[in-house]
Amino acid sequence: MADRTRAEIFAALLTAGPSSRTDLARRLGLSQSTVTRVVNPLVDTGYLVEVGARTSGGGRPQRILRVARERHLVAGVKLSPRSVVAVLADLEATIVGRSQLPVPPGADAAEVLRLAGQAVEFLLGSGEDVGARLLGVGVGVGGHVDARTGRCVLSGVMGWHDVDVAGSLSAALELPVVVNNDANALLVAEQWFGAGRDCTSLAVVTVGAGVGCALMLDGGLHTGFTGLAGELGHIPVQFDGPVCSCGNRGCLEAVVSDQAVLSTIAERTGMPCPSVAEAVARAQAGDAVVREVYAAMGTALGRAMATVCNLFNPEKIILSGEGARAYDLFGPACRDALAAHAFSTAAADCELLVHAADDDLWARGAACLAIAEAVQATR
Repeated sequence: MADRTRAEIFAALLTAGPSSRTDLARRLGLSQSTVTRVVNPLVDTGYLVEVGARTSGGGRPQRILRVARERHLVAGVKLSPRSVVAVLADLEATIVGRSQLPVPPGADAAEVLRLAGQAVEFLLGSGEDVGARLLGVGVGVGGHVDARTGRCVLSGVMGWHDVDVAGSLSAALELPVVVNNDANALLVAEQWFGAGRDCTSLAVVTVGAGVGCALMLDGGLHTGFTGLAGELGHIPVQFDGPVCSCGNRGCLEAVVSDQAVLSTIAERTGMPCPSVAEAVARAQAGDAVVREVYAAMGTALGRAMATVCNLFNPEKIILSGEGARAYDLFGPACRDALAAHAFSTAAADCELLVHAADDDLWARGAACLAIAEAVQATR
């Protein structure tokens, strides 16, 4: 309970900005004594600083606290089959350094993790005091990740099975490493710095190389018993559909991922379509087949998002990932299917937002994992 309260207070200061102890107690529904007991060690260890005082109603001046964003740094790493992207960020997740390395075709897990370590080491060497200020490393990877052990249990996108991501990187870098599903990392970033600031129930659905889903329920990240919650991409939507990276047929990911859409376009037009950018350009030039393929993709995705609404009744769904850049093409069909298949008022109750993600946003989300872990570990 102490760890959770500490994290809540720190997150409240991140999202609301400088606040007094009284403000924090009121915002979080805590007693003033509890806030003081938790805050003082955070001040003593340099995570928070006092920045003046405020007088209200003639009472005793209230000391104002803010996050000591410049005191410490974290690294965030996004792993994908094509590249490793690492960022250096302060305690407000502002990116202050970046490193990216390509992943050779067919690279195994050991090679990808070696590249990840190399990217972080580059950041460590980017300034005199970076190593001394770095609290730890957060890593986001698509698939089933058991955050308690730091292992990637299964990732169809990466082609991994039972990979000790945290153990390998921690040993190589001699730093604390926390690992989670990359969609979960994005959700933490949205919860602290984005559209999730003002709500207690939120879903982040990602589409791109794969399909992911992260859930915030009652104000906290919900990962399930072993980290499997939110595997929306592996819900079957076409029972005789294409084979998915997980080995099953007709999963949502096998129908709406970027590669699935591009393959369908190539099959139906008889012309290769190597990128989403080219598909969008062809659609804008009037290619009716490309538009039809994206409309079908949007319908399948909208039905899946209706399932999320029906099961969890979130206040907001944020649609993200690289594939969201084609939202103008699939968005209308997606919204129609969401409205048609959501039960009762589930769709009307839910605000749909679209935030296309690039590599830096994914890595920034991973950096937020490291921030959260560092705050919870403070004594």
